[in-house]
Order: sequence, then structure tokens, then C-alpha cells
Amino acid sequence: QVQLRESGGGSVQAGDSLRLSCAASGRALGAFAMGWFRQPPGKEREFVAHISVSGATVQYADSVKGRFTISRDNPLGTMFLQMNSLKSEDTATYYCAANEHSQYGSDWQGAYGYWGQGTQVTVSS
Repeated sequence: QVQLRESGGGSVQAGDSLRLSCAASGRALGAFAMGWFRQPPGKEREFVAHISVSGATVQYADSVKGRFTISRDNPLGTMFLQMNSLKSEDTATYYCAANEHSQYGSDWQGAYGYWGQGTQVTVSS
């Protein structure tokens, strides 16, 4: 079992940057492919980015490609999401998730067995 805790959310202006962190405890982060998802107000949760166990393979949703960067530090036990050029439509609760059954991440929420509690990101235009 792994516990995930997100941090780094906040309220910013459009065009600003934020860096989200996802800290793993209970088991080594290196045992899991990881992903970031978000849930905008009044909408379904959606895929943002995922990263393989090694960190060599990443994928992004089209809506964040070129603005967001996913990364991980396995010895530190932490995954990151660097968010630049934020837009009002990026406003959401952001969740990290862990998949222990594959070396590679997925854009399918069902692939992930562990989820954090979420961190709120609010972008004002």
C-alpha cells in the first residue's frame, strides 16, 4: 500500500506558474507508474499527464502540452508537475495517482489503484 499526498496548489493569475508535488509514503515511488489528473468545477475528472517508472516516457493531454512538465525523483519519493502559462481553464482540483501493474503510465483512470486527496489550483484571468 502506498499513500500519496499532493501539495503546491494555490490561487494565481493567468500566465503565472505553479509546481505541484506528490509525495509517496509506505512504499517506494519507484514501484509505480504515476499520473496526474484534474477535476474542474462541475466537470468529470480528466487526464493531465503520466510518467513511466523510469521517468523516460511521458505523455500529456493536448490541453496542457507545451505548458506542463511531469517529472519524478524516485530516491526522493516525489513526483512533480510544473505548470507554466496557466490559464483560467486550468482551474481544478489536481490529483496524483499510482499504478503498480505497469512500467508505463496511462491516461485511463481505472489503471490507477492509489490516489491522493487532491490539491486545489485556481487561476484568475
